[in-house]
Amino acid sequence: MFRKLLVANRGEIAVRVIKACRELGISPVAVYSEADAHALHVLSADEAVCVGPPPAPESYLNIPALIEAARRTGAEAVHPGYGFLSENPAFAEACLAAGLVWVGPPPAAMRAMASKITAKRLAAELGVPLLPGYQEEDQDDAALAAAAARIGYPLLIKAAAGGGGRGMRLVEDPAAFAEALAGARREALAAFGDAAVLLERYVRRPRHVEIQVFGDAHGTVVYLGERECSVQRRHQKVIEEAPSPALTPALRAEMGAAAVRIARAIGYTGAGTVEFLLDEQGRYAFLEMNTRLQVEHGVTELITGLDLVHLQLRVAAGEPLPFRQDDVRLQGHAIQCRVYAEDPTRGYLPASGRLQRFAPPAGPGIRNDVGYYEGAEVSSYYDALLAKLLVWGEDRRAAIARTADALDAYVIEGLPTNLPLLRAAVRHPAFAAGETYTSFLDEHILPSLAAGHVPDEALLAAAAHDLLAARDARDPWAAGPWRLAGAGVRLAYRAGGVEHVVTAARLTGDEWELVLNGTTRRAHIARPAPGRVVVREGNTVRAFTVEPTNGGVRVLLRDGPVVLRRPEPPSIAATSHATMPGSGGPTTLTAPLAGVVVRVAAQEGDQVAAHQPLVILEAMKMEHTIEAPTDGHVRRVHRKAGDRVQAGDALIELEPA
Repeated sequence: MFRKLLVANRGEIAVRVIKACRELGISPVAVYSEADAHALHVLSADEAVCVGPPPAPESYLNIPALIEAARRTGAEAVHPGYGFLSENPAFAEACLAAGLVWVGPPPAAMRAMASKITAKRLAAELGVPLLPGYQEEDQDDAALAAAAARIGYPLLIKAAAGGGGRGMRLVEDPAAFAEALAGARREALAAFGDAAVLLERYVRRPRHVEIQVFGDAHGTVVYLGERECSVQRRHQKVIEEAPSPALTPALRAEMGAAAVRIARAIGYTGAGTVEFLLDEQGRYAFLEMNTRLQVEHGVTELITGLDLVHLQLRVAAGEPLPFRQDDVRLQGHAIQCRVYAEDPTRGYLPASGRLQRFAPPAGPGIRNDVGYYEGAEVSSYYDALLAKLLVWGEDRRAAIARTADALDAYVIEGLPTNLPLLRAAVRHPAFAAGETYTSFLDEHILPSLAAGHVPDEALLAAAAHDLLAARDARDPWAAGPWRLAGAGVRLAYRAGGVEHVVTAARLTGDEWELVLNGTTRRAHIARPAPGRVVVREGNTVRAFTVEPTNGGVRVLLRDGPVVLRRPEPPSIAATSHATMPGSGGPTTLTAPLAGVVVRVAAQEGDQVAAHQPLVILEAMKMEHTIEAPTDGHVRRVHRKAGDRVQAGDALIELEPA
């Protein structure tokens, strides 16, 4: 094993490799640009060498500077991480020519997969399924247009030399092809130095599933399960999980065998990933092979118990893999969330500046791969990835629940982040159901964010504030019928043109049952000081700052303030304890508090629908609407407009439908 290794990267992956080096007794050397002089990876290494100014071409992509840094420090090996030069065979060759150990596959294997065109040809020769497309050397406009006509629309134009969404265009019809081709070529040339493209039939609702492969120099190649990478923004992964909820054991074995065939055919060693597209019928097609460690390698580590970076270093040192395919076991479920300094509601606009607070969550089953620390500067020169949150659970349901809790506990201040998007994504019913196609964020999450998505904690704080304000003004809910009847206050708030509803039923004292976004929560609420609300749910206690505004409230959260307006007076739905809905008998709606009947909106014999307003009460200078708890018809009306009622007085008797 080599004694000193240079990490030719930055950010969280550099920190990850440095950690692995220390665990194996290898002295880690960091490189940095002038913008990263105080970065976490620099502080974590034994030595650090500045390799140039902030622009990546002058520093992290500067091959001579990196080789010189290795020579100056006496490093014996180079780990490229991911991104930057990690898939550049010229860098691998330069390292080998300098007498350095390259922690990665042979340059020839890298070249075989460097172009998607040649990679797809090889896959076809090996009998691996492909999407209908065009992967030829002829890049003439006419040849590409003719191929597009044969493939059919919609189709994708993709850069042949790279990925990450760069140089990719979706073309819906022939009229848009020429302009899209020109744009894809420009972007591919700028990103990869190669304007070559390929064409692929576009699949409307695909999944992105990849197979982790690993090979050694002794002829062993294995696959370590798959990763589901379909939750993407702009063709870049945001949430990954393993195993995929879409794969059966038989399909996993078939795709794994296909990935191993490709790796064997090119003499692959080290960590690599073979990417596939999976359609709704379970048919898969080869996309590309990444000849490096993936950003999402950690979820594979969590379900296999293997350390892939350790294995990379050992294989690069000539050691054989210490296991065979039959030894690989997948246990539990793992999810990774990429935490970015960006604003999803502004086209994922990246942000730079100082991290005023940076406190990742901790606890059983939680792992944080971070590239920054509190007070660090996030540079505008590089990728906006701050950290990766990785969570393991005994099954997918447990992993999702733990991920949601961990995201709620994540604190970042000073810069906008995608934490609100991540929190909304892992709590969405489609995510819980495993319906995570590549369009998931665009279909389910971004519209709600753009239209005024409100975090549950903001609704919880606002509801607690308003309930306590009503209590402090007068305590009409102290009467027994409120508790016995299970009556509920309906609190409506509006943000971004969207109404959000919280219903609350008082249990005892300041103990409430609240329903928000379909979830029932039991909480004790208190107001220790003006503008402060404390909510206790089980053993979890949270404090909020809530400020009254003209017609609403302003809740201060970690991700910034949330302003909620009250579109109309809160409504109250009350049911008698003697005849609850669903009991088969009539339901008596009772007054939940003392007040005056302003309006009775139903007559005896009327057919009414669930949630239809029936009675409006005025109390504490506010109107409260009492709704039908279920479909039915009105048997009897007990009160008329102008009547004064006490809490528990009968208002309407309803016969359920």
